[in-house]
Amino acid sequence: MQILAPTLLEYWAARRTLPGADVRWAGVRLARWKGARDGSIVVVCGLAGALTRGLRPGTVLVPEWVGLPDGRTMRCDAALVQALVAAARTLGFQPDTAPLLTAPSLVLGATRQEWAERGFGAVDMETGLLAGRNLRVATIRVVLDSPDQGISREWLSPASAVLRPRLWGELFWLCRVAPTYALRAAAVLKSGLEQLQCPA
Repeated sequence: MQILAPTLLEYWAARRTLPGADVRWAGVRLARWKGARDGSIVVVCGLAGALTRGLRPGTVLVPEWVGLPDGRTMRCDAALVQALVAAARTLGFQPDTAPLLTAPSLVLGATRQEWAERGFGAVDMETGLLAGRNLRVATIRVVLDSPDQGISREWLSPASAVLRPRLWGELFWLCRVAPTYALRAAAVLKSGLEQLQCPA
């Protein structure tokens, strides 16, 4: 089984919480990922952006299926979803299982509403890229930003974004909540794997 963590922050959180697991720093849009054998379990663990106002920062997401902008969809592994949902509840969180959109870049502004109207609750940039690979896939995400608490597209290039004083308010907020939320996703995953008695 592989645990894919898109960013270094998410990788740090997963490694810290699941020290014996096969955690891969997969990169944004899985740019660094080398793949997995057919039939493998692959779980993407980390943060996501909410598309609907009802999903506040900190909400645990365990989508039952994932969609791509071109209309393709992928159903997540039912046993993994069930275990992650149960784990979230055991830890005191009420998980949301609404469909997740996998987009090629950050979804911001009015575009959030457009995708929400199509039935998606949140968005990432990785999980849907596993569609059609003959893998058992699930994802555990925690909402970082929402329509009411958005972030700038410029954070796709963090090194340049931190040099912009107008973004420092967002930076302080991200530094405060992002590690906590990444650790929350990893904790739910750890509990879910324990319930499944699945070797990490």
